[in-house]
Amino acid sequence: MNLFFKFYRDIPIRIVFRFAEGMLLWILIVPSGYAQTTNTKDSISTDQKWNFHFQNTIIYQYHPGFYAKYSGENSLLNAKEATTSITGTFYLGAKLWKGASIYYNPEISGGNGFSQTRGVAGFPNGEVYRVSDAAPKIYTARLYLHQIFALSDESQHITDDVNQLATKAPASYLSITAGKFSMMDFFDNNQYSHDPRTQFYNWALMGNGAWDYPANTKGYTYGIIAELVKPQWALRFAMVMVPVRANEAVMDSKFLRSHSEALEFEHKYSIGNQYGTIRLMTFLTEARMGNYQKAIAWGTAHNTAPVIDSVSALGRTKYGFGVNIEQNLSKNVGMFVRAGWNDGLNETWAFTEIDRCLSTGIQLGGKFWKRTDDNLGIALIANGLSTEHRDYLKGGGYGFIIGDGNLNYGSELIAEMYYSFKLPRYNFWLSPDYQFIINPAYNRDRGPVSAFGVRAHIAF
Repeated sequence: MNLFFKFYRDIPIRIVFRFAEGMLLWILIVPSGYAQTTNTKDSISTDQKWNFHFQNTIIYQYHPGFYAKYSGENSLLNAKEATTSITGTFYLGAKLWKGASIYYNPEISGGNGFSQTRGVAGFPNGEVYRVSDAAPKIYTARLYLHQIFALSDESQHITDDVNQLATKAPASYLSITAGKFSMMDFFDNNQYSHDPRTQFYNWALMGNGAWDYPANTKGYTYGIIAELVKPQWALRFAMVMVPVRANEAVMDSKFLRSHSEALEFEHKYSIGNQYGTIRLMTFLTEARMGNYQKAIAWGTAHNTAPVIDSVSALGRTKYGFGVNIEQNLSKNVGMFVRAGWNDGLNETWAFTEIDRCLSTGIQLGGKFWKRTDDNLGIALIANGLSTEHRDYLKGGGYGFIIGDGNLNYGSELIAEMYYSFKLPRYNFWLSPDYQFIINPAYNRDRGPVSAFGVRAHIAF
């Protein structure tokens, strides 16, 4: 707790004022009261007019020194290293009119990841992105409008949750979401492996690692999402903005030349008495990208290492596919499998440098050992690169996440285990974590690396 108070003590006063202004604005545009509800005579639940949630997550990580034959600009530091990250988020939702709601999430984050968040494609802390400014900053994480159009008379009960108002909603509906959000909020969900604040820490377990999902350096974008939802299946499509340049906070407003789309089909099924869900996704991004083969040719012509920015051009694309399965095995055991692929011809633009990925894992509920609110998770990850991407790194090229100045290629292999321990009578969780990383940044000449962590998470 001393770390918590020290972090917020060091927040510049101007940030406090900006945060207070945002909260005041919200108070003025929503009715007074907390999580207000309206009883309707024919409803099976109460409808909230608005709600409020909060989370705060602190992750401390440490890795001891490890063997490295050589290191480059983007290498994971091979001396021992310790880092801390922290985030705090307010989740506010309000009902506007029939079927419509608005959500606003002011967020503050600070701290950093190992080696300025570089040196491992499947990075071991999902709470840090591709920016490692340790100073805390406040920003709008999400601000979006959600509109539902009923397609059936049947209804279902929607519970009060983060960015979700308690209400009676149609079982079949079409929805439109527009504004600022994270694509991970709507796509590639998995109840056992999706949230680094409560589940696995690793980036490649938040979602499909081969999906270079469009986002700024904090993980958010602007756009529109359409969803067709039925009781047993759903279809969703998104059109969103991408950064002006790779790994940049500023989004490209010239949407016709730079944009990203994703299409996902979700189907719920059961095997015996055990339920499951499969999600199939395809994605396409167009931006001013560099091409790996052209960068290698440029380096050869100039007798130097390839530089991806030297061959950037409009109209370049990155496309790929993903499969995501979650399967309940019993009341207290569930497993997941993800697989992904992208063409790997042009540079990584927004997330991390993974062109092929496969992950699987299991979650055990604490009821087995009389700890109902606890969870134990174990997962395995295998990440890979396209041939063009390998050759670029082998020639001394750098991406924005990895690059050791040379490459003795091998698949990046990661094992992760965490235990989520809930304190009695409090919404407070402690989660120790261990990750074992073989061939960090796909390099057999470096590692293996052990990463130890502990996470403190508060939510209400």
